[in-house]
Amino acid sequence: MYVNIIRSSVRSVVAICDDELLGKIFEEGVAQLHVRENFYAGEKKGRGDVLLMVKRMMKEDATFNVVGGESVDVLIECGALTEDAVGEVDGVKFGLVLI
Repeated sequence: MYVNIIRSSVRSVVAICDDELLGKIFEEGVAQLHVRENFYAGEKKGRGDVLLMVKRMMKEDATFNVVGGESVDVLIECGALTEDAVGEVDGVKFGLVLI
């Protein structure tokens, strides 16, 4: 997964996406999901590292923007995202979390 942490004076935004989705655009009807490299491309990390990072960032009151089945599953496993809050565009899962 790719992880990009964007820090600001108010709160951090954590962008996470599955490797194979980076740079792609998905469309379904009027909905569009653009997995932009300038937003999502950060460090490439394994599942265990992403789990630890998400748990740490949850304590820091971060916002999470995730795209892809594996990335969404990590946030669900950490308790940051629930199944009913997951959206889907053209078969690609995504979630937005404000903690």
